[in-house]
Amino acid sequence: MELLWAGADAQARALRAGSVRAPELLDAVLARLREVDPVINAFRAVDESARAAAEAAQARLDAGESTPLLGVPIAVKDDIDVAGDVTAAGGRPQFPPATADSAAVARLRAAGAVIVGRTLTPDRCLWPFTESLTYGSTRNPWHLDHTPGGSSGGSAAAVAAGIVGVATGSDGGGSVRMPSCASGVFGLKTSRGLIPLAPLGEIWHGLAGLGALGRGVADAAAMIEVLAGEPGYRAAVDKPPAPLRIALAWNTPVGRPPMSAEYRRAVADTADRLRDLGHRVTEADVPLGARPGPQFMVRYLRGVADDVAGLPHPEWLEPRTRMLARAGARLPDRALAWARTAEAGLQARMAGFFTEHDLILQPGWVRRPPRVGRYHGSGASMTLAAVGALIPYFPTWNVLGYPVAALPVGLDDGGVPIGVQVIGPMGSEHLLLSLSGQYERAHPWTDRRPAL
Repeated sequence: MELLWAGADAQARALRAGSVRAPELLDAVLARLREVDPVINAFRAVDESARAAAEAAQARLDAGESTPLLGVPIAVKDDIDVAGDVTAAGGRPQFPPATADSAAVARLRAAGAVIVGRTLTPDRCLWPFTESLTYGSTRNPWHLDHTPGGSSGGSAAAVAAGIVGVATGSDGGGSVRMPSCASGVFGLKTSRGLIPLAPLGEIWHGLAGLGALGRGVADAAAMIEVLAGEPGYRAAVDKPPAPLRIALAWNTPVGRPPMSAEYRRAVADTADRLRDLGHRVTEADVPLGARPGPQFMVRYLRGVADDVAGLPHPEWLEPRTRMLARAGARLPDRALAWARTAEAGLQARMAGFFTEHDLILQPGWVRRPPRVGRYHGSGASMTLAAVGALIPYFPTWNVLGYPVAALPVGLDDGGVPIGVQVIGPMGSEHLLLSLSGQYERAHPWTDRRPAL
């Protein structure tokens, strides 16, 4: 069915117009899933209640109801609770099936979205690749030898492969943006606190939040509108912004990392395209200082330790997960207190920066994401060091809690997607969606399909 490639927003319009019915669309999605998921391994489980959800959504459509995702098949990353299913988070399930939906899933259900299944993550969502000893490796639909990124790699692969038009993701160090950039889909990491995390509190001491990955900007915007519980996000996509002051920032807290020539060229080309759209793009270093890296690592490691502390079977965790947890448990409370309070100085510097610039343009990956299995069997320290060199532009924005859009901008010489990041201050989701929609209309990517 051609509608599978059209994205969630177009599917919602077709459902409202009556040109397709929700059970019929679900059948097409499940057929596509059966066809390609044995190759890419994006899903841990298919939701057995999807058929009943599609029929209930169709009844609401027949009654004239309209919501952004009513009757639309979606996927949910396997890190938030879905009633009746375990939450595996990339490993052997530690708890019985959830008795209630998480707040985010409850909002999706109330909006009439049809949950097709749960998408795979690495163990405890820790890595920028989606591989686990329990569920195997998820593969990039554009190049099966490579990872789709992580930790929302199952969601990215499911969207890129034309199974669903949109999926949830979470982002504690780039986990929405890394797979979006690697898989040629649009991703939005939202501002800290925009989307409720209940029944969880903070994740990784404020680093992590929820977001969406869609075939196009409107698809992710529709999901964010539902998850945030307020209108306006989808409408922002269709409204071009006034000319913006955009800083092209090549620096990170540790300086300017080495990049492959074609990935650097893709960022520079994106800057030129934004200039052609009427925006002023100037190179400017972001006033980060050296602290965001240590702040991130303290909150990340302590967050991992706290995350696994209450698990009934810590022995089921992968060896490098246990190594990270041990390292985090050794961190003193004063280190965590410093990491949290030191954020205020960084926030103050960035507030000044945003008086002179509206948004920031930065690279995503610095070169092609790794091959599947590249780090299989590697210890935690070796893996962290290796992947850290590939993703230096992502974690800072988790320390600050800012919203970030991940835009597909092309393919590398081997056919793997390249993406960039556009960063805004807290609460600037509407502006990011507006600019992203404008860019997508001028340089569309949703007509590109991987040759699975």
